[in-house]
Amino acid sequence: MSVLKVIEIMGSSTKSWEDAAQLMVTEASKTVKGIHSIYIKDMSAKVENNKVTEYRINGKLSFSILH
Repeated sequence: MSVLKVIEIMGSSTKSWEDAAQLMVTEASKTVKGIHSIYIKDMSAKVENNKVTEYRINGKLSFSILH
């Protein structure tokens, strides 16, 4: 039996939404162990001078708390 915990986190990248997701997982893994998945709940982008300058995501990260 395993028990998972879900936390909501936000991340951003100047490259892409995929990069923002990877950065979220990379940063979270520094303090959270046993990450199983990430669910992307919302995506948005910052626009300056008619150009996308930042990709932002809001996601739910699940990880094991009991194996």
